[in-house]
Amino acid sequence: MNFTRWSARLPGTQRRAAARTDDLVTEDRLSEGAVPAARAEQLTVPVPAVDELPVREVLDRVPALVALVHGPDHRLAYVNDAYVVAFGLRPTGEPARRALPELDEIGLLPLLDQVLRSGKPRTVKSRKAPDGRSYTFTCTPVTEGHGGGGGVLVFATDVTDHAEAAERLRASERRQRETAVTLQRSLLPQELEEPDDLRIAATYLPGGTEAAVGGDWYDVITLGGGRTALVIGDVMGRGVRAAAVMGQLRTAVRAYARLDLPPHEILQLLDGLAMEIDANQIATCAYAIHDPNEGKLVYASAGHLPILVRDESGVVLRADEPTGPPLGTGGWMHASGTIPLGPGSTAVLYTDGLVERRDEDLDEGIAALERALAGATGTPQVICDRLVRSAGVTAEHDDDVAVMVLQHPAHTGPDSDLFRNAALELLGGVEAAPRARAFASGVLTSWRFPVELHDLGVLAVSELVANSLQHGTPPMRLRLRRTDRRLIVEVTDGDDHLPRRRRAEPGDESGRGIAIVATIASNWGSRRTPGGGKAVWCEFVLPKG
Repeated sequence: MNFTRWSARLPGTQRRAAARTDDLVTEDRLSEGAVPAARAEQLTVPVPAVDELPVREVLDRVPALVALVHGPDHRLAYVNDAYVVAFGLRPTGEPARRALPELDEIGLLPLLDQVLRSGKPRTVKSRKAPDGRSYTFTCTPVTEGHGGGGGVLVFATDVTDHAEAAERLRASERRQRETAVTLQRSLLPQELEEPDDLRIAATYLPGGTEAAVGGDWYDVITLGGGRTALVIGDVMGRGVRAAAVMGQLRTAVRAYARLDLPPHEILQLLDGLAMEIDANQIATCAYAIHDPNEGKLVYASAGHLPILVRDESGVVLRADEPTGPPLGTGGWMHASGTIPLGPGSTAVLYTDGLVERRDEDLDEGIAALERALAGATGTPQVICDRLVRSAGVTAEHDDDVAVMVLQHPAHTGPDSDLFRNAALELLGGVEAAPRARAFASGVLTSWRFPVELHDLGVLAVSELVANSLQHGTPPMRLRLRRTDRRLIVEVTDGDDHLPRRRRAEPGDESGRGIAIVATIASNWGSRRTPGGGKAVWCEFVLPKG
């Protein structure tokens, strides 16, 4: 092959060369009699056109790697000095697979076929060659001057420095993301609390490798007296800052939950705290309380997505109202709502990463989740996994996802004996206390409790009822509840002043009731009820076996 017949004809080259010649002639004519002879001679020096440059000599001196192949086998016609320095001498006339094994190793030969067939140039960026350096390859189709078969000019630019800088940047981003994910996971509950009457599972999935971790969180908090608080939230923004704000809010929720306040009051406290943490950071949150005796969820939402509940018959309900603005906006009075959650029901709390997509409306994503929940059965963890799969969440998902599934199982068969309720309306005056003791003794005997636990339960009933009769107002009610783990005694009345434990002096005739209950019970507490009264309760852990 006569390489000198290959020419680098750039578009417009001849046109620009001819234009320069015309300009020189015109300028020379205009300069007659007005420009010194030396100047005129300088202007008439001929400028060589690009076509006249020795192409072989130019390519030999180019610092980039250049190779020329021709024919369907891509037989090697030429390599420049830079190519030889990088990969050594290469035999001309041989097919590229044998003559240029480095191109075969990085998968460039199929690209040569495409260029030869299409007649269009192709570029692949930052391929690592066997010499350890990275190159960007541009393959350009060429034709022989004699009308022979086509060929491909391979031009490789060394981009090793850029590739290494990009890899260092990616490594730095990976480390930052791993730090944020580690912080995020460390702030989430390592093990969910296990209420007696609920079965709960939760899943957290960080966004894909290209997305910074967000501030999604969830929590389960046992409140005592058989009640459970369920929390899910999402801090707007990404990265370590969002995870840190999430950790502060989650800690605050656990502290406020110990006050046993209604959900809307918890959100009011969180709203003020969120503004103090960062006035520019907002978060959505849903806080719900489950009481097995009432068979419902009492909840409040600060800009969060609605809780979904599937009842025993398979019908899915959406807890849409009431919903207030996100935490951190301030100046809003949140309100609590209710949604049924009786035995056999399943509820789902989730963040927007599960249902929000860029190409569809948010309501469509929630509707799709409702359909998936309607057909999902099994344990909470199984349902959790199925909902995530049905939403199309993968490892490359572009947003964090937090999902919590809770079930209130319907106890049948032998389990039904382990979950019992009994209640007594406390009517009358002085006879209410002995009637309550007799009622409690009969119930605890029928539940086959050991004598010691029976006596402690009756004593706790006596003290709580006496306290309510002395300091409370009607209506008064005694409720006994047993689970597979504990005995719960609760007395409610119409007065909202909460009792407190105090030390009675030796001469005092009263003030020892709560102290006695706190001493004999595993746990005790009190809370205000929605109707304006209060409930005082205590728990006894059942012996195993």
